[in-house]
Amino acid sequence: MFPSINVSETPNMGSLTAEQIQHFNHYGFVQVDDVLDPEEILDPIIEEYEGVLDRLADELFEAGEISSRYEDLPFGERVTEIYAETGRIHNQVFDFSLPFSGVKEDTPFWTGPAVFNAFTNESLLDAIESLLGPEIYSNPVQHVRVKPPEHRLPKNDVGNPIIGATAWHQDHGVVIEEADETEMLTVWFPLYDTPVEKGPLKIVPSSHGGELLTHCVDYVGNGKEFAGARQIPENLFYADGAIPIPVNRGGIVLMHKKTVHGSLPNVSDEVRWSFDLRYNPTGQPTGRPLFPGFVARSKSNPETELRDADKWTELWSETRSMMAGINQDGQGDHKFGRWNTDHPDCA
Repeated sequence: MFPSINVSETPNMGSLTAEQIQHFNHYGFVQVDDVLDPEEILDPIIEEYEGVLDRLADELFEAGEISSRYEDLPFGERVTEIYAETGRIHNQVFDFSLPFSGVKEDTPFWTGPAVFNAFTNESLLDAIESLLGPEIYSNPVQHVRVKPPEHRLPKNDVGNPIIGATAWHQDHGVVIEEADETEMLTVWFPLYDTPVEKGPLKIVPSSHGGELLTHCVDYVGNGKEFAGARQIPENLFYADGAIPIPVNRGGIVLMHKKTVHGSLPNVSDEVRWSFDLRYNPTGQPTGRPLFPGFVARSKSNPETELRDADKWTELWSETRSMMAGINQDGQGDHKFGRWNTDHPDCA
């Protein structure tokens, strides 16, 4: 699906080494250290989100949902206390995306300048260019993941931690059919060091070479901890071959859209906080046509690159207004997925 790259002919394209490109092509992912400067890129994001959390704490305290604003706690401990006391997660206030249905004119999202700077960071785009080429589009399949320790998380209807470990899936499986030929690349990176006990990605190496696997809805065959989650049955791939991918601050993971992966549980006492982004060559379908992307890099038409965080926010505000008029009250008139419940693989 990705272009065939002769590593001996790409000395000036992107920042990945020949060995890193070969690793990606063979295993379906590559981990790269020291791509994002923690002080210049990551710390401003944390500071920006501290302001978002301030506003959330004020709203919940004034509504009587929490007994304290917990303003003396650092971000991770503070968000954990708030999630635990309210019995709910509040990830939508931090996310730079929207739900697929039930969106209101005041549904929160966050598209601040520090977050936008990470999306358009030159070192990050250099690494992406090594695999996609110089015409790079920011695909709107994107999320921030703020995961408190699982033993502190509220539980869902089947008794599992909300936003706990992530079930097996391929990122190709979360887009509609229009993007089946799109060279979509996943970029994952943490805001804090993410050792194994914090619940990093777990990846099945070389699982990207076949077809898109069936993703079952409300499947229970992979264990009760994933009951109710959309997931790939473990009998469809070599689950025992999975490996954890711990990543330190500043590092990233680049992953093929068909690589099977999930995440481990956060069994530490600290929050696990990460960005989960997608990019593709400009002009290819994103697989989420109602959501806004933008040109992140263009060597042929640099004037088309978006470098205005306010404009990015405006794009998402316009999308929110549009979404507030569709997919309401259980209706699914506009499609965001492809899976049904009666596939034989899901029996």
